[in-house]
Amino acid sequence: MEDFSKSIQQHFGELTQQECELIMPFFTEEKLQKNDFFTITGKVCDRLCIIRSGIIRVYAYADGKDVTQWIATDGSFMTEVLGFFFDQPNRYNIQAFTDTTLWSITKADYQKLGEVFPKWKEIEKQFMMKCFAMIENRVFAHLSMSAEERYTVYFEQNKDLFNKIPLHYIASVLGMSAETFSRIRKRQMEKP
Repeated sequence: MEDFSKSIQQHFGELTQQECELIMPFFTEEKLQKNDFFTITGKVCDRLCIIRSGIIRVYAYADGKDVTQWIATDGSFMTEVLGFFFDQPNRYNIQAFTDTTLWSITKADYQKLGEVFPKWKEIEKQFMMKCFAMIENRVFAHLSMSAEERYTVYFEQNKDLFNKIPLHYIASVLGMSAETFSRIRKRQMEKP
């Protein structure tokens, strides 16, 4: 319960213990084994989750290339936005990179939560604004930072990932080729 409350509050703001207890029954624990899919391209995602433990990769194919859009870890929120919120076919595959435990809520239960807990609409609005700001920051970083600066910032924020997933996935998230990533990594490792 305590882990769930912390995760809910991390994403949706300060909630009382009573409010967390009201929200909790709408989420169910879900386990994915390594390589299981949470959802796939072309389907309509019907769940939103918070990663309790594990690593999930979000990716698609573009011009014959496997492009990793995001790597999500413990405590991260995850869904395919077009599918979950707009009933449109998914653009991305969302796949467990490791054995993963999630707290998931179905779209139907998500809608019921708004009826049972009227404050949910305001919480949802704040959460969406927070997500939008995060995306803006990521776009600005890609536009304003050099590849080396993006590498450095991502490394400082996600050091553990560099030993847990193939580095070409991280290169893709950072918008650089595996070769550029390797050159930057080598330079960074040679620094005193």
